[in-house]
Amino acid sequence: MTPPEHTSYGFQEVPIDEKTGRVRHVFARVANKYDVMNDLMSAGLHRPWKDAMVARAAPRPGEVIIDMAGGTGDISHRLHDAIERQRSRRGGEPAQIFVCDINADMLMAGVRQDTLTPYATLPRVQVNAEALGFGDASADLYTIAFGIRNVTHRAKALAEAWRVLKPGGRFVCLEFSEAHPSLRALYDRYSFAVVPKLGQLVTGDAEPYQYLVESIRRFPNAPTFEQELKDAGFERTGFRRLSAGVVALHWGTKPKSGAAAQ
Repeated sequence: MTPPEHTSYGFQEVPIDEKTGRVRHVFARVANKYDVMNDLMSAGLHRPWKDAMVARAAPRPGEVIIDMAGGTGDISHRLHDAIERQRSRRGGEPAQIFVCDINADMLMAGVRQDTLTPYATLPRVQVNAEALGFGDASADLYTIAFGIRNVTHRAKALAEAWRVLKPGGRFVCLEFSEAHPSLRALYDRYSFAVVPKLGQLVTGDAEPYQYLVESIRRFPNAPTFEQELKDAGFERTGFRRLSAGVVALHWGTKPKSGAAAQ
């Protein structure tokens, strides 16, 4: 009998068919405190990081946008606001922004927060990044913030992003990366000594935040992930390190020819 294939879950190696369920369970446990913890863990830096991501994405009126791993809607809110500012100046059709996430608890936390706000009408879609329920060449922009490291098969998720984008469509990703060597020892001490304890204090559960810091260390550095984008068929790829490399902003474009990578 062939032994099951394994993959990383933080620093653990688990059967590959278990990872998706484990990640879903982790985020279900922290959904209601997710945004509070983001502010505390990053000292508010996640806000300018996300603003930089949306500036790079350059969303436009009338576009179809898939915000994968959209969770409670942080990125979708920013995309919506950027487009509405443009529409107030120059007109144009509203964009269709789909807040997508594999975790229903995260989506529902966003729905509760967005009640009686302009974001209440944003459609929420529970879907796996590796098998999107959108048609081929149906989206102008695909964004994913702090989510790509959690997928089980990263190449499948990138292939799906490529598939759903129109020729010329943009892919923009924000993800934790490799801190500058001068900062790495301090960053590691903070990550492993402080973040899980903070999670325990705020949410009553340290384990999801232990997984968080471990999963960051298992994710490839920025040049390696850029090569994965190229391997998936994206062109005009690039990255920008933020906050001394703690996070990196990645981007790429689907060729206008629509030719897939071989």
